[in-house]
Amino acid sequence: MTRLEFGAFLAPHHPIGEHPTLMFQRDLEFAAHLDRLGFDELWFGEHHSSGWESSASPELMIAAAAERTERIRLGTGVISLPYHHPFNVAQRLVQLDHLTRGRLIFGSGPGALPSDAHTFGIDPMTQRDRQDEAMGVINRLLRGDERFSHESEWFTLRDARLQILPLQAQIPQATASILSPSGMTLAGKHGTGVLSIGSMSTDGLQALPTQWGFAETAAAEHGQTVDRADWRVVMSWHLAETGEDARRQARDGIQRWHNEYIVGTLQRPNAVAYDDPDEALEQITGGTVTSATTTSAVVGTPDDLVAAIRRIVEVTGGFGKVIGFAHDWANPEDTFRSWDLMARYVIPEVNGLLSNLRESQEFVAGNRGIFDQAGRAVMAKIQENPDAVAALDR
Repeated sequence: MTRLEFGAFLAPHHPIGEHPTLMFQRDLEFAAHLDRLGFDELWFGEHHSSGWESSASPELMIAAAAERTERIRLGTGVISLPYHHPFNVAQRLVQLDHLTRGRLIFGSGPGALPSDAHTFGIDPMTQRDRQDEAMGVINRLLRGDERFSHESEWFTLRDARLQILPLQAQIPQATASILSPSGMTLAGKHGTGVLSIGSMSTDGLQALPTQWGFAETAAAEHGQTVDRADWRVVMSWHLAETGEDARRQARDGIQRWHNEYIVGTLQRPNAVAYDDPDEALEQITGGTVTSATTTSAVVGTPDDLVAAIRRIVEVTGGFGKVIGFAHDWANPEDTFRSWDLMARYVIPEVNGLLSNLRESQEFVAGNRGIFDQAGRAVMAKIQENPDAVAALDR
């Protein structure tokens, strides 16, 4: 069977109120926690407004996390390319690849928050074209092409070439995809992986089965290839030993996240605030997870999340990596415990690591006659020795 890889996406989403210094430190402790648990990837976001999304530099977070981790791969999730000169992005990526000893993943996007683009004075209509242009230039630099110049309406290069190349022969890449075809199309054009962030919404989940086709079509048009193994689907969850515990731990945090961030800050169309945390929980998770439902968020047991992942794999036709959206729905202790349950029970179940253990137990339990005969043989030998029989009778 094809095994999935697992990681986390740390935008981050933190309710306003916590000391920023301690908040950043907690994010770095989270990175070390995931590394100890054996997760494959951790992505750090870039945002410059909204209050809730507090990290302006994924590169700085990765540099700090690299010193606290050993094996987990660290991704820029994502660098909003229209906000940066492409040469500076390429240089920072190379330096990070060396600082992480080859664990860097380069994730890019056009910029998600309109308030960020407004701050930089960037026309939102230009952002996706600028991401496309920047990706082409950055890839030329990362490959170590001969010196080249590039004239653009928003940046200029003169005889550009990097002094140092990446440690990895090729830094893995992923392009952010939400609902429109643009992210998938860019991934196909440049031959990168995909980070499907839109899958956290019901609309985004429903669009997933058709979205991969945009990447394949664009790849064919530009002489590139794309691989579903490099397709990352982002999901939200909070786990506990029982469904009741999970709901009790997350209900108030989900309500606050939805009311203050989704409705109050982003003011998403058709989104309404919930007066009751249980109603918020029900609407956002879609109720109980079964094999017949597809939900954008799971609040329940490891078994519930296993069922949800298998369902999404089925409806999409397959992908390579499950990325959990990190949030503060529960307190830090319960949140860390949720990721612990994910590593201990969900990942091995999804990837078939427990099937042989179960088969072994069933074989022993179902063949008692064979093993009872071995026990009788031992007793027969004991009976042949009077001293051994006397010892048993004491």
